[in-house]
Amino acid sequence: MKFNLIDKENWKRKEYFKHYFDTVPCTYSAVFQIDVTDLKNKGFRVYPSLIYSLTKAVNSHEEFKTCFDKEGRLGFFDVMVPAYTVFSKKTETFSVLWTNADGDYEKFLSDYVKDAENYGGREVLFPKPDMPENCFNISAVPWEKFEGFNLNLQKGFDYLLPIFTFGKITETDGKYLMPLAVQVHHAVCDAFHVCRLVKELQEKLNQF
Repeated sequence: MKFNLIDKENWKRKEYFKHYFDTVPCTYSAVFQIDVTDLKNKGFRVYPSLIYSLTKAVNSHEEFKTCFDKEGRLGFFDVMVPAYTVFSKKTETFSVLWTNADGDYEKFLSDYVKDAENYGGREVLFPKPDMPENCFNISAVPWEKFEGFNLNLQKGFDYLLPIFTFGKITETDGKYLMPLAVQVHHAVCDAFHVCRLVKELQEKLNQF
C-alpha cells in the first residue's frame, strides 16, 4: 500500500480543490438505480459481488482514492480496501468488516466468507483488528428502497473519500433494481467522475 503525495501547485485540480475545499467547502450525494438482475438470475451472492465490483471501479480512478494521510498531507493510495457493514439481528446493530479485494473474485469471496464467520457475530463496531488506513466505506440499508440518502458528517468538509450505501432490491417487470447512494467531496470529485464510476460498476456487474 503506497500513498502518493499530490503536488497541489501543479495539480490539474488545483483551482477546483481550492474553490471547493477552501472557498466554498462542498460535498454532495446522488442516488442511482443499479441493475442486479444478472447477479440474481445467475445465483451470485449480491452483497459480496457488489463490494468486489465497486472496489474494482474505485481502484481504477485517482479521484476516489484521494485523501489526507495521518500527517495531513494530500495524496492518493495506489489501492483501496473496502470496509463494509454487516448487520446483527440479535442486537439490531452492525459491525464494520474489511476484506482485501485486490485479487480475483473467488479469492475475495473466500476471504469475505471467512471474515463474516470469524468476526460477523461479535456484535461490536470494529471486530476485525488492524483496519488499514486505505479503506473506503460501504454500507447497506436492505430494508427499504430509497430515492435520497445523505450522511451529515460533523467534519465532513475534511473527509475526501467516497461513501457508498446500497438499498433494498426491488423487482419490476422481471428486473431487479437496487438504489446506490454515492457521497463525495466536490474538491476531488465532479459529477462526471461519479457518473463514470456508476457506469463502470454496472458494466462489471453485467460481466459476472
